[in-house]
Amino acid sequence: MATDSKAPLIEIEGLTKRFGAFTAVDNVSFTVARGEVLGFLGPNGAGKSTTMRMLAGFMTPTAGTARICGHDVQADSVAARRTLGFLPEGAPTYPEMTVEAFLSFVAAIRGYGGKEAARRIARAIELTTLQGVRLQPVETLSKGFKRRVGLAQSLLHDPPVLVLDEPTDGLDPNQKHEVRLLIRQMAPEKAIVISTHILEEVEAICTRAIIIARGKVLADATPAELVKRHPSGKLDDVFRDITQPKAA
Repeated sequence: MATDSKAPLIEIEGLTKRFGAFTAVDNVSFTVARGEVLGFLGPNGAGKSTTMRMLAGFMTPTAGTARICGHDVQADSVAARRTLGFLPEGAPTYPEMTVEAFLSFVAAIRGYGGKEAARRIARAIELTTLQGVRLQPVETLSKGFKRRVGLAQSLLHDPPVLVLDEPTDGLDPNQKHEVRLLIRQMAPEKAIVISTHILEEVEAICTRAIIIARGKVLADATPAELVKRHPSGKLDDVFRDITQPKAA
């Protein structure tokens, strides 16, 4: 494991994923250090979720490598996943379980039991404001609450690296504010990647943004640096300029 406090917690080098003749992710490279909140932006189909799945070890790359806290996610997958909290697209699995039972299951998988498991479950429920639904089956929850259950499982083991795919999808404005505040509070101690297409999210909580389109990284800068690229000073205008194919 990397022990240098200044060493990147996430390292991606030449990550590529092909599906037959289609290249979904094309030679993507970047690093993320502790204290950084990286917004990973792109239009639908840009390769965001595919990159996140490869980083989390859920999809094998065609080429390239990804490391979390110095551990190769393919060659040393168990050690890499111990240091990672991953919120994928979609709802948590086992929808028939109650929120508390699902988190208990996740705690057991993570190797926690007894009082330690109970403490971590209670803390994850508190952080994601799930106290009022903790005894409800996951399948009965709204989309926003299901998203928060997914976030709770990613935080349960207090990992140094968080990879969050659309963390505020389905949340109302108040819930979005709560999740963004939580991310800001955790940021100094973690390396966080947020895959999103919500530009206001990037301006609200990200210290850095990568824009990807057609599988390629097209920009890597702070949100403040990006908005300088368009006379309007608006990130959505910059995003359109960068991601829309140029006319021949």
